[in-house]
Amino acid sequence: MLPPGAIESFGLYLVRTSAIVLGSPLSGGASTVGSYKVALIGSLAALSFWLVGSPVQPGYQPLDYGLWALREVLIGVSLAFILQLTVMAVSVSGDLIGHEMAFATASVADPVSGVNTPLVSRIYEILFLIGLLSVNGHHWLFRALIESYERAPIASIEFNGSLSILMVQLFGELFAAGLTFAAPIIVLLMLVTILVGLLSRAVPQLNILEFSFSMRIVAGLGAMCLFAPFLVPAMEALLGHLMNGLDSGLDALEI
Repeated sequence: MLPPGAIESFGLYLVRTSAIVLGSPLSGGASTVGSYKVALIGSLAALSFWLVGSPVQPGYQPLDYGLWALREVLIGVSLAFILQLTVMAVSVSGDLIGHEMAFATASVADPVSGVNTPLVSRIYEILFLIGLLSVNGHHWLFRALIESYERAPIASIEFNGSLSILMVQLFGELFAAGLTFAAPIIVLLMLVTILVGLLSRAVPQLNILEFSFSMRIVAGLGAMCLFAPFLVPAMEALLGHLMNGLDSGLDALEI
């Protein structure tokens, strides 16, 4: 026999877990909800409730429960958004490289956001997510979910306003760290641009449009292979910012 308020409490755990799982790029986002996501959400919510859960005290109004559920959505989305910021930093770096390689018009449909993503951005996103999974980065997100229930217990309408300020700070830090993915390749492509400009002055008969397009692609692909070992420190820096961001987010949630 379940104690009074246990089902209502588990519902709040289910709401926060659903928000963080569906908002995380590791699970493919909220564009599709498959059976594996439902099973993952149910399992994590049940585990969280079993570890740190407690029944909701009786005497609340339906409006109170709705506000509690809205707060759980905001907390879950905020934690998932920290990981989204990290992936966004990598995506912007790949977008800059793709633009310099004249790949701005070549894109693929992103099932997470529903928009077209440049090819180079997609490559770097996949590399980062593979690296994140290889170091058990998904465990960090699960740990943050469990600890969030201790820092910000359910059945409350209090919400720490410092979390929004933290998001702005993290955006700047992660954007700067993500540029390290693109910096060496962009510098090389800028040198190629200068070289093409000199060739257009030295050889006016050269079809500079067609030549520069092919040269940018070859130089960009070669630079991506050449500077691939330098992605390791850049990825380590991004993962470090992600861990610090999750810890800071939990501290901001603490009431």
